[in-house]
Amino acid sequence: MGFILDGPVLEGALVRLEPLGHHHAPDLAEAAEEDRASYGFTWVPTAAEVGPYIDAQLARAGTGRLAPYAQVDRASGRAVGATAYWEPRCRPDTDELYAVEVGFTWLAHSAQGGGLNTESKLLLFRHAFEVWEVSRVDLKTDARNSRSRAAIAAVGAQFEGVLRSWSRSWAPGEDGLLRDAAIFSIIAPEWPQCRVRLEKRLEQRMAARTSGADTSQQ
Repeated sequence: MGFILDGPVLEGALVRLEPLGHHHAPDLAEAAEEDRASYGFTWVPTAAEVGPYIDAQLARAGTGRLAPYAQVDRASGRAVGATAYWEPRCRPDTDELYAVEVGFTWLAHSAQGGGLNTESKLLLFRHAFEVWEVSRVDLKTDARNSRSRAAIAAVGAQFEGVLRSWSRSWAPGEDGLLRDAAIFSIIAPEWPQCRVRLEKRLEQRMAARTSGADTSQQ
């Protein structure tokens, strides 16, 4: 069957990534109903859809190809979003993992821009490169989603190009249509520099939170 994704709890200063479960549903339902204007090209469940959403993620987890997380704000103890490891790839005829994707990511409006996304990516990338020892981490988004593309580039991932009609569109009114996907990656030789960049960015976010400065950009 190959490598089975089984993500552990990942603990940071601002965020704790916990394996997703139905006990997160009340918090996620509340988080999902905040200002949804920034979700544009990203499918985020409504409060009524959170239960089936968790069921679907756990079903994917059962195949060994997804490790879904709730993003828990350590200051409040509440789940404010989700993320996941996805699509593990192994070397031919072995269970040796060499690449994994980070995706299925969303955050409540109130949790955006305060450093949680930065620390979440730091935790996920660090575990992938330093524990699983992957050669590559993938990230992708709708090619039209300039906000998401900027956020991915900001955490140090390199843009590789656009794959046309690559996957299902999540944009409103585009049910059954395919989207062009912008593909980004970090490879192992880039990770040390990327880690320093993320740690510095996180320090800046935490300092801004302490001082009350504007953190509207992730």
